[in-house]
Amino acid sequence: MNEKAFLSVRDLSVAFEQGDNQSLAVDRVSFDIAKGETLALVGESGSGKSVSALSILKLLPYPSASHPSGEILVQGNDLLKASDDEMRKVRGNGVSMIFQEPMTSLNPLHTVERQISEILNVHRGMRDSKARERVLQLLDQVGIHDPESRLKSYPHQLSGGQRQRVMIAMALANEPDLLIADEPTTALDVTVQAQILALLKDLQRETGMAMLFITHDLGIVRKFADRVCVMTAGRIVERGPVAEIFDNPKHDYTRHLLAAEPKGEPPATDKDKPIVVEADDLKVWFPVKRGLMRRTVDHIKAVDGIDIAVREGQTLGIVGESGSGKTTLGLAILRMISSTGRILFDGNEIQTNSWKEMRPLRRDMQIVFQDPFGALSPRMSVADIVGEGLKVHFPGISENERDRKVAKALEEVGLDASTRHRYPHEFSGGQRQRISIARAMVLEPRFVMLDEPTSALDMSVQAQVVDLLRDLQKAHGLAYLFISHDLKVVRALANEVIVMRQGKVVESGSSEQIFDAPQTDYTKALMAAAFRLETAPEGVVST
Repeated sequence: MNEKAFLSVRDLSVAFEQGDNQSLAVDRVSFDIAKGETLALVGESGSGKSVSALSILKLLPYPSASHPSGEILVQGNDLLKASDDEMRKVRGNGVSMIFQEPMTSLNPLHTVERQISEILNVHRGMRDSKARERVLQLLDQVGIHDPESRLKSYPHQLSGGQRQRVMIAMALANEPDLLIADEPTTALDVTVQAQILALLKDLQRETGMAMLFITHDLGIVRKFADRVCVMTAGRIVERGPVAEIFDNPKHDYTRHLLAAEPKGEPPATDKDKPIVVEADDLKVWFPVKRGLMRRTVDHIKAVDGIDIAVREGQTLGIVGESGSGKTTLGLAILRMISSTGRILFDGNEIQTNSWKEMRPLRRDMQIVFQDPFGALSPRMSVADIVGEGLKVHFPGISENERDRKVAKALEEVGLDASTRHRYPHEFSGGQRQRISIARAMVLEPRFVMLDEPTSALDMSVQAQVVDLLRDLQKAHGLAYLFISHDLKVVRALANEVIVMRQGKVVESGSSEQIFDAPQTDYTKALMAAAFRLETAPEGVVST
């Protein structure tokens, strides 16, 4: 054991009971982290990264989870032997954790202020004005614009990136000695990602905290970590200083990870292709109401006068920061939220269509969401999930025909059709996203909105999903509206790109033009952050 280590994990194994059987998720893993040091734990979904991290705080689903071997020593004390009361003192105080999916980690019934204040109250006895002052300081630290206006916000009123920043503020509230960051930048756009990583590094320098950084993004690891452990199938297969691992990887799996990134060319731009979806001067303004009578005093201009056209077999990429209006634009085009301006589908005006008139069009206008786990009902089998749309839009087909279509859709997205009677929790993140894609494709749509469909996936799985989407587009002539903060994925899929900021288009054009010769400072900042992981120029990017 390293005597200078704040955390020492020794021969840790984690097993899960499955009926009468036991499966080993982590197999004799060992690592140390010293104060002021960042250790990255990298690997694909199911490699055991998060299970190892959750073991440190004893957050696994005990008693179904067990530890056949190992010690987790924090300053010499074995946390695996600690009582519940002892662990309560450790959690959030000595050791904090940032979770990957903020929407499922934040309480939907409590405001931002209440959720952060609760931590300060429990661990430090802070209340009222003192707690509020600290909450405002934390929100400002993590880059929340105008933090006072967000105190009374609920999680659903924040963008994905803003919710993740609130999670980071909660984790840092008590200035922990060890911060466990489980994919903390997955939901963030590239510029804010660079800012958050810089913030974590600054806080680490100021406080000397140790950091266990779990990620599938090797670009971040190279910039951010001191040492790295590479995991697969529950074991650490390679470890060492970051520079050594990146410059001279020894293990085949490490080389596989380093080589994995979205590749290939987007479809060639063809102005002769028919326009499937078109919008003119589209606006989504949310009223700001104040006072006793709740009068409208201002508007949040989430989408402010945007024109788009998506052609058959083509992909329009929408990029920008969290809160720039990307998803709101997509939802407005699908008529899932109210908007003004013209929206045409196949040349027909649909902006004035009623809910009943829109229903037949839904089979032709599909959506794939960002979070595959949250988008799939845990109580429904995969067969029921994928077949649900068929029941709605093709009620006359037989049960056998519906099952045949479900099986065909699953096979088309690269899944074994025999698994269709399983449930979502039995699949990996990448497999769940393939299920989400199959659910959309089974209806044979003409237009698909893809809202951050690869952001939560491993790099190698991202590449596979990009290839899958490209193959499906080519086979069926699909028109894609592809929304993402991952510019490498956008570059591999989109032939036209729109850059959004604060509800407006700041730049648009062909993929080559936007990526190779950006015109505005804002677009240049996005490219710098995405492809070199540098902090955006000061004053260019607001949060």
